[in-house]
Amino acid sequence: MPQAAPPRQDVFRNLVENLSDYAILLLDRNGVVTSWNRGGQHIIGHEPAEIIGSHVSRLFTEEAVSQQWPQKALELATRHGRMEDEGWRVRRDGSRFWASVVITSLQAGDEIIGFAKIIRDTTDAMRQVEKLHQSEQTFRLLVQNVKDYAIIMLDTEGHVGSWNEGAATINGYRSDEIVGRHFSAFYPPEDIANGKPARLLRIARTEGRVQEEGWRVRKDQSLFWAEVTLTAVYDQHRDLRGFAKVTRDLTERKRLEDIESSARRMNEFLAVLAHELRNPLAPISSAMSILARAPDDAQLVRAHVGIVTRQLRHLTHLVDDLLDVGRISAGRFVLRRAVIPIRDVIAAGIEASRPLLEEKRQRVVLGEDQPDFFVYGDLTRLAQVMTNLLLNASKFSPDDAPITITVELAGKMGRIRVADHGCGIPADLLTRIFDLFVQAERPGQTTAGGLGIGLSLCRSIVELHGGSVVASSAGVGSGSTFTVRLPAVNEIPTGKAAPAVSTGESRRILVVDDNRDAADSLGLLLQMSGHAVEIAYGGVMALQKVSTFAPDVAFIDLAMPDMDGIELLQELRNYSHLGKTRIYALTGFSENTTQARQVGFDGHLIKPVDIDALLQEIVEPRHG
Repeated sequence: MPQAAPPRQDVFRNLVENLSDYAILLLDRNGVVTSWNRGGQHIIGHEPAEIIGSHVSRLFTEEAVSQQWPQKALELATRHGRMEDEGWRVRRDGSRFWASVVITSLQAGDEIIGFAKIIRDTTDAMRQVEKLHQSEQTFRLLVQNVKDYAIIMLDTEGHVGSWNEGAATINGYRSDEIVGRHFSAFYPPEDIANGKPARLLRIARTEGRVQEEGWRVRKDQSLFWAEVTLTAVYDQHRDLRGFAKVTRDLTERKRLEDIESSARRMNEFLAVLAHELRNPLAPISSAMSILARAPDDAQLVRAHVGIVTRQLRHLTHLVDDLLDVGRISAGRFVLRRAVIPIRDVIAAGIEASRPLLEEKRQRVVLGEDQPDFFVYGDLTRLAQVMTNLLLNASKFSPDDAPITITVELAGKMGRIRVADHGCGIPADLLTRIFDLFVQAERPGQTTAGGLGIGLSLCRSIVELHGGSVVASSAGVGSGSTFTVRLPAVNEIPTGKAAPAVSTGESRRILVVDDNRDAADSLGLLLQMSGHAVEIAYGGVMALQKVSTFAPDVAFIDLAMPDMDGIELLQELRNYSHLGKTRIYALTGFSENTTQARQVGFDGHLIKPVDIDALLQEIVEPRHG
């Protein structure tokens, strides 16, 4: 007769007992070992007769036993039904191995009768992870400490994900001020309006890499000339993970190139200067000869006095511009600053330009409902900028053409746009139009006349006021727009930045976050501020830390895989020595803040955390 199949429970028992890759043991409710499989012998070394009847703490290190971790692990499994842990365990021969452990409570009805414990030797995996982590950390530290290059990572949409020391030096932002924001924050408004950031991402995505040079904007809104390389980053499946962006500040190199270019054009300028000075002298000489010959002809005298007056005004303007360029180059250009309304600057510029505008029957059109903001600057010099821009627009526009001035206020920066409907600017000249001695051409003639220093002077004066000026044009025949950006003020600035928060006292701080980079970076910032910091990458590790470390303040991420922040808070509140610890929730969602207060957190902080606010909260808590 065929043999009867063994009972199902016997098959399962044989399977468990013969597993060699997992140590599977049963414990009674007090933690005493009641069963031991072949995996326990293979991994840990004990024969069943040597370990059954012993307390499970025999498998732990002396440090863990002294911290009563074996009992606490069973308590956590009792409360939650299940507990996962990683840590060092001890073999029969005294050697250590890194174990991944799962403890599950066993119940009969409502009563816990014991525990099932599964142990896996993950020493090799742990060492590989640690080796990889150390390699990544070394690379991260290398990138982080590079000061001459801004090296950042962007996500697939262009939002900043990492920020190194070079980026902080070049762009001026702290990491917590820029991470999460779109990288278009580094581009001038004109580039954003033209869709340049999105266009660069598309090129990098399709071609793998794009490199270009251009103006970029620092945190303080000043401009710098940058060389930028944007590289698409793919994973092993060729899925786009983001972009690596490397930026180098080449402002000094561009300045030297501009100087060299200016020197090369000096001979041309001297020839133009002689021509431009002779231009007004010729009609003045002719007018004076006529006046000498017909001094009694009143109508003739009035006409030629007018010629002399206009040409002298033109000559004076040329000489003044030349002197100003020399003063700026020598560092002797003095600004007499005051808080002035921008409407006064515009009015003064229009008034100074009126004679030429009237001569060509051109009119200035002011936009409706324009904001009136204040700037801290030199009214005479800013009016000079407006005058030069209006005269430039007049020169390149036909008779009877309108010139439009619009004013905008965006945050702390004001914008004044001067737009004409003239001959426009070729694309290859847009980046050079403000260079010294550069002149645009008008159809039918080599240049439009002048010395080619008016726009350069405008840029220098505006930059001395902490602003910028850029030109834009759709091309030849499409008109031009010049945009001046100036810092708006409510009062005279002191020129001193607000001091960083000084904590004054050192605190013991626990940071708990499963995101290792977030936890490490926040911990480092707190250590640099003079605090004693312990970092845990999960709830279980946090409970191990507080066995020997009593923090004054704890910051806990709400969303963690092994134990969420609320569960960890409840566990920490059971420790008597943590009675005075202030515990704060860290959350990326503002809607979690009400829940955080309701469950007993002392306060909450929204990610990304403002480090100055965080340091202030540590010493002078305002939440609650």
